[in-house]
Amino acid sequence: MTLAKFDRSAAVADQVIAAIKPDRLDDPTPCTEWTVRQLLNHLVSGNLVFVAMVDGGPRPDRSQDHLGGDPLAAFRDTLRRLRAEFAADGALDRTFPTPFGPGPGSLLVHMRVNEMLIHSWDLAKATGQSTDLDPELAEECLASFRSGRPIPRGGESPFGPERPAPETATAADRLAAYMGRDCSWRS
Repeated sequence: MTLAKFDRSAAVADQVIAAIKPDRLDDPTPCTEWTVRQLLNHLVSGNLVFVAMVDGGPRPDRSQDHLGGDPLAAFRDTLRRLRAEFAADGALDRTFPTPFGPGPGSLLVHMRVNEMLIHSWDLAKATGQSTDLDPELAEECLASFRSGRPIPRGGESPFGPERPAPETATAADRLAAYMGRDCSWRS
């Protein structure tokens, strides 16, 4: 997983977040436990968690609001910080604690690419935006999930059972359906 893919995923997320109107922040999302604002906070605090994984600093309290009055600025700030950590000399090859045990920095990059792209779909869907998000990157993420270890589904997992995607589904729709999202969901 290259930083180029990280940059592409970040650009998708930035574009979707930039198009969210303030009056949509309390809207529901396909992530049924979160509103748009809560999902944005999840992305921002996730960036901060990954910064802490790489720099060894304290992890943020994910239950706190990390958005302030400007969710887009908060996202961009944390993204810039995370990008700098990933771009540091040798960071992609060094071993870090990950949710799956010790792993290379490249695994952390891979995880952020996937999460940003999937949650960009959630945010786009929740706010009435197009879900045709970087088709090539979405296909690559989907292929990676399908070829990797099985993902836990149901229970405490954030992933539900794979769902059907309509014939006209975009690549990002198919990725979302694979992750358990309902492509026909409407806010």
